[in-house]
Amino acid sequence: MSEKPRDASEATAVERGGTRRPKPKHRLPLFNHNGHRVTTGIHPDGESGRNGIHPMHFFRICFRSSAPWSKYVNILWPIVPVAIVIGFAKRHAHSNNWNLAIFILNYIAMVPAANLIGFGGEELARKLPKVIGIVIETTLGSIVEIVLFAILITKPETGTFHPVQIIQAAILGSILANLLLCVGGCFFVGGLKREEQEFHEAVSEVGSGLMLVAGMALVLPAAYVTTLQSSEYACSGDFELDALKISRAAAIILIISYVVYVWFQTHSHHGLYDEVFEHDEIKDEDRHEDLKKDKLTLTECFIALIISIGCVCCIAYLLVDQIHFIVEERGVKDAFVGLILIPLVEKAAEHLTAIDEAYDNQMNFALAHVLGACVQTVMLNTPIVVFIGWGLGKSMSLAFEPFHAIIIILAILVVGSFLRDGKSNYLEGYLCFVAYLIIAVCSYYYPNPVHGASIVGSNCATTSTTSESTTSGH
Repeated sequence: MSEKPRDASEATAVERGGTRRPKPKHRLPLFNHNGHRVTTGIHPDGESGRNGIHPMHFFRICFRSSAPWSKYVNILWPIVPVAIVIGFAKRHAHSNNWNLAIFILNYIAMVPAANLIGFGGEELARKLPKVIGIVIETTLGSIVEIVLFAILITKPETGTFHPVQIIQAAILGSILANLLLCVGGCFFVGGLKREEQEFHEAVSEVGSGLMLVAGMALVLPAAYVTTLQSSEYACSGDFELDALKISRAAAIILIISYVVYVWFQTHSHHGLYDEVFEHDEIKDEDRHEDLKKDKLTLTECFIALIISIGCVCCIAYLLVDQIHFIVEERGVKDAFVGLILIPLVEKAAEHLTAIDEAYDNQMNFALAHVLGACVQTVMLNTPIVVFIGWGLGKSMSLAFEPFHAIIIILAILVVGSFLRDGKSNYLEGYLCFVAYLIIAVCSYYYPNPVHGASIVGSNCATTSTTSESTTSGH
């Protein structure tokens, strides 16, 4: 006796003499873990079972956040409106106390606002295919950085306030915060519960390889300027202008490379990444508890992102507006502001998410977030700020100080060596912390550049003085 068709479409096919096709393996289920019927186009893990917006559900889910650490960050939300109101009301007060209060309040307020961007992006990512969701979530996490860079580049340079140097240091600081602080946190927290953790080479090797190549794009303009400024060609050309042209060309190459990287992840090799991330989900020790949690609707995801991005833009504007005060009046170095202060607050949400994933033994997810954020900083955010500076007529160059260039390469090599074997433990995480702390101490004492000073100019001046002394001696 022949098997009966399972639905109307199969019955029609049998009647027409067609061959019954087996059910595709990739077909999504009609109901998710909680028994909610899955909306067309929504991944089952992200189905909320609701439509539109429900205010009480919305606030409760957003406050709960995705991890306990993120939930504690949301306690700081009352500071957000206070920081914005005081910031705009007293930003022209010209009082040292008010300026310091505005900076501190907005610095703290950035953390919960950025955390909501991360949570809204994570909820949106749940509703999409795994790889595309991670790319979008990481991109949304970079909004804080892009906004800060864009506002900084518009600020005028003064005797002690150098926006370009702060942006350069912030680019480097973002890389260090991800590579050393966040990767170290993932290794350390995950290693406390287990002897070692394993991760797939598709995530670690591709990420570290991209960072090494991208690091070349950041270091070579600095190497070009430093090498020629200390040579016999020091007075024969405008090497800083050449470095600016090299930086703009490198920015174009980097953003094209980023498009290729996204295509690699989401199209040509998406099957490999899907398999890796699905295996990570199976290892998640509290997966069933996560699936049972209430989720935002698609509309609520966009509302959360709009609110958080609006708050971040206001906070970033007020925060950047006070950086010159911190540098000029309080004597904080440009390098310390860019390397340590800005990256810590702009990447806080991503760091909490990645560390929570490592704690749940989802190392591939954790490294995908961390290395993905690093790659986006270098290949997307950095070219964007170079293009903005280009459009505004600002010399946004990638010719870093030699001190910064050395740090970039050392950090990439240190983390790359830990990723090479596909295993991690808490000792490697601790060593990443040690490297970050050493860099933080060095950056605190690193002096600000003298306004208008140029190594080329000083070399030429030295050469000219030497020549005059020699002539007068004869």
